[in-house]
Amino acid sequence: MATIRTANAHWEGPLIGGQGTVSLDSSGVGEFPVNWPSRAEAPDGRTSPEELIAAAHSTCFSMALSHGLAQAGSPPQTVDTRADVTFQPGEGITGIHLSVRASVPGLSPEQFATAAEAAKADCPVSRALSGTKITLDAELV
Repeated sequence: MATIRTANAHWEGPLIGGQGTVSLDSSGVGEFPVNWPSRAEAPDGRTSPEELIAAAHSTCFSMALSHGLAQAGSPPQTVDTRADVTFQPGEGITGIHLSVRASVPGLSPEQFATAAEAAKADCPVSRALSGTKITLDAELV
């Protein structure tokens, strides 16, 4: 069964000097302010499309890795993933770097690296962002 998740953005004014909000409507967890400086300079208490992509990607990757490891008979104790999305004004998103640290008893570093690469390839968000260079650093802890 397919699911649909909804977010809404409201913007006022021009790109430079304007401002807006993004609301996470499906979950109802909040509404967050956005503006150009939060995207191209310092966040200053506001979010950006790139931060929202980083949140989606780190979560999706963690879930995909956890599932793949469990399916292979090595369920993880913990999976912590950081996604760094690089935005270059005038160019757009130029790359995403995933850093994952996980505790998986009985798994070798080589097995973990293989599972992490598979999760990177199979994660639905990675597939949606396939036009962007995605790099990975995976380490057992």
